[in-house]
Amino acid sequence: MAKALLIIDYTNDFVADKGSLTVGKPAQTLAPEIMRLADQFLSQHDYVIFPTDGHRLNDPFNPETKLYPAHNIIGTTGQKLYGQVGSWFDQHHDDSHVYKFNKNRYSSFQNTNLDNYLRERRIDEVWIAGVCTDICVLHTAISAYNLDYHIVIPQAAVATFSPAGAEWAINHFKNVLGATIR
Repeated sequence: MAKALLIIDYTNDFVADKGSLTVGKPAQTLAPEIMRLADQFLSQHDYVIFPTDGHRLNDPFNPETKLYPAHNIIGTTGQKLYGQVGSWFDQHHDDSHVYKFNKNRYSSFQNTNLDNYLRERRIDEVWIAGVCTDICVLHTAISAYNLDYHIVIPQAAVATFSPAGAEWAINHFKNVLGATIR
């Protein structure tokens, strides 16, 4: 069976110093590990997927509008993939094993075709990287668990706003979702 690397929300708004909802330096330091994993997956003919927050400004139907400042507005620089990871995607986006799509909820599975995409390719193992460990990475992992995927969290490829949030999420992945932590 194939496997997929999900690189979640690695965008300017979540990673850049001046991003509207930035994790900042902890997220910026992930780039080399994320690119190493992406290269490894692609070289093994596995899949590299970029579930990316995509919102509309002041959308009254999205609950995040009330919780956070405007971020990842579709078509803005803030929604573009950050730095070297963005360059990696630009170089490989035509590869049939690379896929990027917008999501409008924390979970990459909610309101998207991700589950169908994975099942059509007989993918049963998802590695989840990116930001934020205790928000979108967590909710994606919970959905993956509920859909019976094997979950791997490469700890050097996830980051969030606080060490406490990161620690809680890693324990939850391991102890509640049965994820493998690498």
